[in-house]
Amino acid sequence: MFKDTIEGLDEVFFTDVEPPMVVIVRGPPGSMKSTFIHMLLAKYLEKRQNDFALYISYEETVRSQLKMIKRLGIDISLNLQISDLSDIRKLKGDKDTKVNYLDFTEKLLTHYKQKHGDEFSVFALDSLGALYSLILSSADAQEVRRRMYHFFEVLRDNNLVAFIIMESSLEGESKLLGDEGFLSDGIIMLGLRRKQGKLIRYLQVEKMRAVHHSMEMHAMDIQGNNLIVMGPIFDD
Repeated sequence: MFKDTIEGLDEVFFTDVEPPMVVIVRGPPGSMKSTFIHMLLAKYLEKRQNDFALYISYEETVRSQLKMIKRLGIDISLNLQISDLSDIRKLKGDKDTKVNYLDFTEKLLTHYKQKHGDEFSVFALDSLGALYSLILSSADAQEVRRRMYHFFEVLRDNNLVAFIIMESSLEGESKLLGDEGFLSDGIIMLGLRRKQGKLIRYLQVEKMRAVHHSMEMHAMDIQGNNLIVMGPIFDD
């Protein structure tokens, strides 16, 4: 998943992940969370051309996602399905009935697992905060925690490497309900750090179960059509 994909990522991950794996990708606005995931999926599907990946966005339309991918020069694999809220609403059909977004996300997972079998190997959700805003209106915090525990287990039962995007503040504080850090198998921080008068984007692995990895901050940037992990950031 990580080895031999994004340039420079081999200096961060010394061994790779194996499914099932639920990984939170967190960071403030502008830290390239969606870009990182789309680039990772593109590179992975380029290597594993029989595999299938599903990307669900609760925040942006499919058209907006495709424009961003095209602008970055990322090659879109035919084995990548991007879905948004409109797909879930179409699946529901009855517009007068409240949509249980977690239930219908799980139905989409089941649908593609039945269609592609073991070749459906990677899933991404954008974002956890948007999902909370959709389901908190009909459930209290304790119920949301219970639902999220079940959802993470569904991802594992489907033997997926799953990436869950989550917004955080510039200082790194995440919009958590309290359990996601423990429920997840891995956390990747994409951050912004001020150095010599300018902001530097960086990647840092905070945890990744059963994986040998660096815990240093690694600078990250777009060069041409490639996202590149450039190496450790050293304090002055």
